[in-house]
Amino acid sequence: MPFEFKLPDIGEGVHEGEIVKWLVKEGDFVKEDQPMVEVMTDKATVEIPAPRAGKILKLNGKEGDVVKVGTVLVVIEEIGAAPSPEPKREPVAAAAAKSAQPTPAAAPTPTATVASAPARVLATPATRKLARELGVDITQIQGTGPGGRITDEDVRRFAATRTATPAPAPTPTPTPKPAAPAYTPAPIGTDRREERLPLRGIRKRMAERMHQSKTTAAHFTYVDEVDVTELVALRDQMKPLAEQKGVKLTYLPFIVKACVAALKEMPILNASLDDAKGEIVLKKYYNIGIATATEDGLVVPVVHDADRKSLLEIAAEIQRLAETARQGKLTPADIQGSTFTITSLGALGGLFATPIINYPEVAILGVHEIKKRPVVRENQIVIRDVLLLSLSFDHRIIDGYTGATFCQRVKRYLEDPKLLLLELV
Repeated sequence: MPFEFKLPDIGEGVHEGEIVKWLVKEGDFVKEDQPMVEVMTDKATVEIPAPRAGKILKLNGKEGDVVKVGTVLVVIEEIGAAPSPEPKREPVAAAAAKSAQPTPAAAPTPTATVASAPARVLATPATRKLARELGVDITQIQGTGPGGRITDEDVRRFAATRTATPAPAPTPTPTPKPAAPAYTPAPIGTDRREERLPLRGIRKRMAERMHQSKTTAAHFTYVDEVDVTELVALRDQMKPLAEQKGVKLTYLPFIVKACVAALKEMPILNASLDDAKGEIVLKKYYNIGIATATEDGLVVPVVHDADRKSLLEIAAEIQRLAETARQGKLTPADIQGSTFTITSLGALGGLFATPIINYPEVAILGVHEIKKRPVVRENQIVIRDVLLLSLSFDHRIIDGYTGATFCQRVKRYLEDPKLLLLELV
């Protein structure tokens, strides 16, 4: 019997996945643990390997389809498991007539052999994408990674070798220049200046989540400015020490610590609303989502238990998550369980924005570029480092006064970072 492989549960609470890319086709032979398909659940894309060796008889679903957990995804005929066909029985009269004829020389018996499965390269989606961008046939590359996996460096090295000694181009034979063709207008209803791209993968999931948030939560945004002159000085002092430990220290870990401290003082912000049960769920853990831009769209990896991590541990975790996200290697665990989200435009600047809540959370903090601005201190105009914060809240749970108070708590910690020393354990 052919083996029916069903979409497994590849993450807590995941009920369906989107087929991002098939890595095999019907008729292919696969080895056990060979990647068959890229499936996206929530906001993470994972490769699903073949559970056993055999021939691909059927692929259920096309790229962009959403399939439920437990649905038959691939039908595999195991090598050597196919039953032998039952010989066809002839009528008695036909058999007797055949036995009366001279017996011809016996023909050689064909060997029922199964073609060996062609080897398939092991590479991540990001590495395959790099190979396509460089015009490299990834099947010609010898992988140097674990288990023969092809790395980005293998692809770049192969591309460089291929282009190092190009063959000389033949000298073209001059030909008469053809007459310019008469102008033919494009058919009505077509425009070659347009390109249509399928909405799938991370961008499709992001569109669904943002639409759900805007149509469910009652958004309102509060904006304030923060004098972070002392924070800039403190970070400049700590940055070389962090670099000695291999950690890139940005302002984001300080902001995470400030948010955690404020969330502990105002737990209603570290919550979600269970619409089905009509209950507010207060979280006693602090998992901070960090919105990260990638080539495929926006993802939100999570710093878990941020209250239990030191400043440098948070900085190292943010650095790891950002690199993993841009390589397309986030796991379901990396993007699940956030209780509060921070989105930062960083050096892109701008004045402020109105971020959309990462539903079902009830608040999100927007962080903007630190700029030197003239401010009034003790009736004197001085130049200070100023940061604008924009917080969006779910007005069904958070009223205006509560939201403004929370923002003031975050502001206090960032303007006087010495207060964070109690959090830097």
